[in-house]
Amino acid sequence: MTKETIKRIDALLGSVICWLLTLHRRVYDLFALQPPPGDRPKKILFLKLIEQGATVLAAPAIKAAVDRCGRENVYFAVFPENRPILDILELIPKENVLELRHGDLLSFARDALGLFWRCRQLGIDTVVDMEFMARASAILAYLSGARFRVGLFRFTSEGPYRGDLMTHRVQYNPYLHTSIAYRLLFEALDQDPAEVPLLKIPTRRPPDRPRFVPTATETARVKEILRSRLGRPVPGPLVLLNPNTGDLLPTRMWPTERFIELGRRLLAEHPDLTLGITGAPSERAGAEAVAQQIGTDRVVCLAGATTLREVLVLYTLADVLVTNDSGPGHFASMTDIHNVVLFGPETPQLFGPLGENRHVLWAQLACSPCVSPYNHRFSPCTNNRCMQVINVDEVHQVVTRALHAVRAQPKRPHEPRSVEAQALPAR
Repeated sequence: MTKETIKRIDALLGSVICWLLTLHRRVYDLFALQPPPGDRPKKILFLKLIEQGATVLAAPAIKAAVDRCGRENVYFAVFPENRPILDILELIPKENVLELRHGDLLSFARDALGLFWRCRQLGIDTVVDMEFMARASAILAYLSGARFRVGLFRFTSEGPYRGDLMTHRVQYNPYLHTSIAYRLLFEALDQDPAEVPLLKIPTRRPPDRPRFVPTATETARVKEILRSRLGRPVPGPLVLLNPNTGDLLPTRMWPTERFIELGRRLLAEHPDLTLGITGAPSERAGAEAVAQQIGTDRVVCLAGATTLREVLVLYTLADVLVTNDSGPGHFASMTDIHNVVLFGPETPQLFGPLGENRHVLWAQLACSPCVSPYNHRFSPCTNNRCMQVINVDEVHQVVTRALHAVRAQPKRPHEPRSVEAQALPAR
């Protein structure tokens, strides 16, 4: 199913099911036994079906659950294509990752029924719904049979209707970074569910980022991939460009020709620099076209040539990454690479990457951000001026400063460099 189809099903069918299940809850609660005072979660399931980059931001909340309940008692439900980052984070056992296919409605329904059975079989007593305003995840949380259910609730706002299916109803706060919001969803379990709205506690600073440390064997393998595709070892700095030629959200894309111009300028100014073009397997053709148009043997196309884990190893070897607001920006935050992320229809105030070496560029147009949980991240925009106004000069300056910082303070393996993030001034 396409994202548009999923959205329509979630809005139409999901709203009806949420309403029916809310009626069921009203009747059920009249006769159900209340949890004994002081009863605490013992087995926790996180629902975060989409977006691997957001899973990186959710990692501190998952770790908090592991610290409380033990690694073997924490589970995670996810779409199969978004699972790899969970395996890389290694926060929970691989067998505790529960997959739901969504290629068609029948497959999703079948896997959902399997999830409900597994939840009861495993004794899951707590579900934390990390999807912002989606009905499907609220339905999954309720039908899991979990005694404690944490998720967002619209209260008096006119946001998307998702019924009244949570025991711990959290007010959506559009001013909190997503990593903090995810952690607060977990911390809501410590609050009185009768309190409206949750949570009436001070917020915290963004949590520490998860760290990725490759093995020596992994590092050697990725170096060999670079050498074999480039035809020689990488002699000097390595800059990675991630042009997202097949981005599912085209409004987030920086014009491809600007990636090409940026690459040409960097290669002309740094004779020892090597350029890598990255991307998913589905983006291979577009990434190869970018490499060909840059037109030099100092460019290597790596799109589709590595696993996600090998991409993270690549980040530990490279000096700078330039990407739009997408998964790679969050994956890179798990390493010490200088991470240049271009924002447009979304805001870095909510979804900016963590880490010391992040460099965020955002034009801050009056219409931006135009995607949010309230519109299920579907923007009406057909002209992404917010990305077009970020020019090559601005990105080039940030990359150049990052390269100077690398030369002045050589990277020590797996230790963060101390460089302040750069932001594009408001226009």
